[in-house]
Amino acid sequence: MSLADAVETALPAALDDLAEFVAIPSVSASPDHAQDVQRSARWVHNQLTALGCADARIVSEGGQPAVIARFPGPPGAPTICLYAHHDVQPTGDVTLWTSENPFAVREANGRLFARGVGDDKAGVLVHLTALRAFGGRPPVGVVVFVEGEEEVGSPSLAEVIARHRDELAADVYVIADSGNWQVGEPAFTDTLRGLVDCVVDVSTLDHALHSGQFGGPVPDALTTLCRLLATLHDDQGNVAIEGLGAMPDPALDYPEDRLRAEAGVLPGVQLLGGGSIAGRLWTKPTATVLGIDATSVADASNTLAPSARAKVSVRIAPDADPRAALAAVSEHLQRHAPWGAHVKVTDGATGSGTTIPFEGPAADAARAAFVEAWGVEPVFMGQGGSIPMVADFQHAFPDATVLVTAVCDPDSRPHGIDESLDLGDFHKACLAEALLLQKLGDLA
Repeated sequence: MSLADAVETALPAALDDLAEFVAIPSVSASPDHAQDVQRSARWVHNQLTALGCADARIVSEGGQPAVIARFPGPPGAPTICLYAHHDVQPTGDVTLWTSENPFAVREANGRLFARGVGDDKAGVLVHLTALRAFGGRPPVGVVVFVEGEEEVGSPSLAEVIARHRDELAADVYVIADSGNWQVGEPAFTDTLRGLVDCVVDVSTLDHALHSGQFGGPVPDALTTLCRLLATLHDDQGNVAIEGLGAMPDPALDYPEDRLRAEAGVLPGVQLLGGGSIAGRLWTKPTATVLGIDATSVADASNTLAPSARAKVSVRIAPDADPRAALAAVSEHLQRHAPWGAHVKVTDGATGSGTTIPFEGPAADAARAAFVEAWGVEPVFMGQGGSIPMVADFQHAFPDATVLVTAVCDPDSRPHGIDESLDLGDFHKACLAEALLLQKLGDLA
């Protein structure tokens, strides 16, 4: 049986397993789902042991559970680490989903819909399907590393790598957690933006006041906060925080009409910033207000609020220092306090961006495998989202080749309502990874 036939044979079981896997609501951000995250890790562990892996275990170094499994390869063969994560984002408002249960897979128009079906449980099944195509005996050494807290910033990943460095050591790392150029066109990610966030508290009064009695000369905290947050951008929508910096615009053309369609931008709404679309998405900073704590509209009264706060997220250029960027954000918010308001900034998460070289024999093998599986040349593109563990792997294993691959396409809507996966692309991603393992084995 050819390798392509072996992948084709394994595909029905992979789709059944994906549906079973997705049904576990492994939301790492929610304490209410802690047991589900544990159950999700056990599910991955059981699949790997069923493949005959004698060295599979669940590890936790102060964070959510991860799975490390090792498949020995022939003497002299390289070792490949296959990474994905089994935790998922919260669903958001479940009433907005097309299906009643966001964790139950629904198939329509050649796609599967469910939370986590693309990000990143499909990535886990790509790895499992590639290994199943070889009957659990790949032509190279394989380490499977499935993390359980990527969606909350991988806070314990550095400790996991430090304590399990020998088990995770590999010549090539395949990180299946990015995005493809479009349906039918695969991509390798070559730049990733970093991320910093913080919470800003604004206070103008020591107690709430009647808005009619004191409104006018006395500033309320919510209006003050709105004015402060407005300073994050200039009139064109460029980020106005000094000191963040940017990398040059990529050469790849990203048409504006395509972006508008993929993002669902409403008619008449202007895009933010200047320069190329690709640069604004991948190599320039962004500033986003993720949420505001203030009186809700339903509970609002004629009252001047004494305090209000917001969470601010800033994506930074791939080569930017996250600590310096977070300091720049904090300084900006404090320096631009309106009307002498008291501003307190509480630092949040930081994550490094990175550039990912695509060079060497392993990269050449990957390109050949993807051309064979997909029938087209892969696209080399950046990602505006942050995957800090890529930089962690690069730092820990500087001599290894890192390949960032994907199953999702621009309409997959990871983190959003009705997240989905294209079935054709899933099949091609499984075949591409199996072919990659085969070609890396041939290099030995």
